[in-house]
Amino acid sequence: MTNDPTDAATAEDKSAEQTEDSLLGQLQGDLERFRDLALRSQADFENFRKRAAREKEDAVKYSNAGFLERLLPILDNFDMGLAAARNDRNSAILAGFEMVAKQFQDFLAETGVQSVEAEGQKFDPNLHEALAQEASDKVPEGHVIRQMRKGYKLKDRLLRPANVIVSKGKQ
Repeated sequence: MTNDPTDAATAEDKSAEQTEDSLLGQLQGDLERFRDLALRSQADFENFRKRAAREKEDAVKYSNAGFLERLLPILDNFDMGLAAARNDRNSAILAGFEMVAKQFQDFLAETGVQSVEAEGQKFDPNLHEALAQEASDKVPEGHVIRQMRKGYKLKDRLLRPANVIVSKGKQ
């Protein structure tokens, strides 16, 4: 056996090359992993930013919802008073009620509140709350016969469903 210094140097060179290749491969793997992590973090942050902006916009858009929900029963009572004034036919009281009713309707429209139309419409559980079913020869099955209490929406969000009586068709 000969100990040739060139064989030892060649072996060391090969070993050093393998170590460098191994280290280079490991570094490239780490680089890819960190690049992927940076891209994911950037995408997560962008999603968070968009979600926060959307939540802020919704908070501003629907900030009056609680106040308006508390106002609706007062409006219901007012509507009952207006109906009574129309039946009484006292023109001064009726004129006053109608002026205030117009102001209420204008106020609600300005704040983005709309009443939910129910009578004659197809029953929609997203907008209507069924109180009962009645047989009807005039109104098709699954449609609203009568509205017992108005429903309201604030922009595209339901504040209160309309209470309705639904037709179950002919007897």
